[in-house]
Amino acid sequence: MPERALLEYLLERRQQDTAGTETADTARFPQPLSAMPPQIAERLDSLRSLSRISALLENQMLMTAFQPIYGLESKGVVGVEALSRFVSDDGASAELWFAEAAAVGLGANLEFSALASAATAAAKLPAHLFVSLNISPTSCLDPRLPELFDHIELPIDRIVLELTDEIPDEEYSHFVSAITPLRERGLRIAIDDSHPTAGALSRMLHLRPDFIKLGRNVISGVDTDTTQHALAACLVDFAEQIGSVLVAEGVETAEELRVLTELGFSAGQGFLLGRPSVRPKDWAAWNTPLDPDGLRHLAAAADHATHGPGSSD
Repeated sequence: MPERALLEYLLERRQQDTAGTETADTARFPQPLSAMPPQIAERLDSLRSLSRISALLENQMLMTAFQPIYGLESKGVVGVEALSRFVSDDGASAELWFAEAAAVGLGANLEFSALASAATAAAKLPAHLFVSLNISPTSCLDPRLPELFDHIELPIDRIVLELTDEIPDEEYSHFVSAITPLRERGLRIAIDDSHPTAGALSRMLHLRPDFIKLGRNVISGVDTDTTQHALAACLVDFAEQIGSVLVAEGVETAEELRVLTELGFSAGQGFLLGRPSVRPKDWAAWNTPLDPDGLRHLAAAADHATHGPGSSD
């Protein structure tokens, strides 16, 4: 399997680099961090993080997994979300890598590297799918962002920038000024809002994102809880009023999918509809429409794979 071979190769490189770094650190700093003055220990820790992130960027030690986004009306995959997968011997999640990079001032660098990696991988996706790329609002203000779209082969009208955080009030006007020219070129934006407060809805009313993505705190129980059902129905009406596509994230059961479809959600994403994959063979299969009536079998198979004999939670 070429993906496994690549992962093993990159991991071996990572372990060699880490071993070399630790040897050099030990020679220069024989004392453990706990024995050093706090300011020096903090500085050393920051330098190590800077070295780790720099090595990651230099060696391009990340891959892209795509998770399908299923059109509830078209009954087929309409887009994907790109998810970064890092080669890490400590098992650190993508969120931790991005947080560490941001802490040492390399957050935008790592985000742009992930965007470029995803854009390259997207060449093997079915051509009709849009590609949702995660980015922080702060990185949207970086002047390198427009240049990135000029140097990747993925057409800008297939790209959706999915904001990973709320836009700070003090940056909002700058964000709008930076993103508007790109939207005029065909770029679309998505708000990942798992906590739709009154303030967030007011901001969305002004921004009018192309996609609004709602997470498990809204989706869970939509088929059994009357309050959750009413909230979801209200958000469907809100999205229609501002012209946004409403996407349900974390869809896990066929009953949830049935109710979401009845309520008028435009699209769904979750383990029921497809898990993230780094395999182009899986991506090619997303050209085939899915039969909603057969999703119960998919759910049963997924549940068996997760909780069946020999598996663990």
